[in-house]
Amino acid sequence: MKIWISFIALSMATVTTACAGPSAGLPPLASTAPGPYQLGPGDQIRVSVFGLDALNNTYLVGDTGAISLPMIGTVEASGKTIAAFEADVANSIRAKQLMLDPKVSAQILAYRPFFIMGEVQRPGQYPYVPGMSVMTAVSVAGGYTFRANTKAVTVTRSAAKGRAAPDSSVQPGDLIQVQESWF
Repeated sequence: MKIWISFIALSMATVTTACAGPSAGLPPLASTAPGPYQLGPGDQIRVSVFGLDALNNTYLVGDTGAISLPMIGTVEASGKTIAAFEADVANSIRAKQLMLDPKVSAQILAYRPFFIMGEVQRPGQYPYVPGMSVMTAVSVAGGYTFRANTKAVTVTRSAAKGRAAPDSSVQPGDLIQVQESWF
């Protein structure tokens, strides 16, 4: 009788562990309070400088995190807000003595994409839209497959990995993995 009870307890533990899925051991993804957007590689920016038409153009933040602008050279963009980037461009223009008081404007034209894989209809790379949640990201990818675990997904963000609920926010560059449900 004791052996039979031990066998049932072991079986229940195995089934419970299998139901949890691979993301069960991960900590919840740290929620980041929405703050000013920070530029990163892959963002597309429109720069306008009043009186310096040679700088007015659309630029892509390169994989090094910088943008190369004509006449002033490379300006670091990664990790900066748009306002900080505008100030850096204005400071570079002053340092090169091109203008005394430059009026710089920059706008984000396209955010870097997010990636989704696993149990969704169309896994792949998709453009980021501000205010996205995991559920809207799954919707963009065509919805869940019939095997998907719809309660929690794994999100990798800036080398941090964690569990996320359907209402968790998505950031540009996130890798979202929808796991298979066991039952």
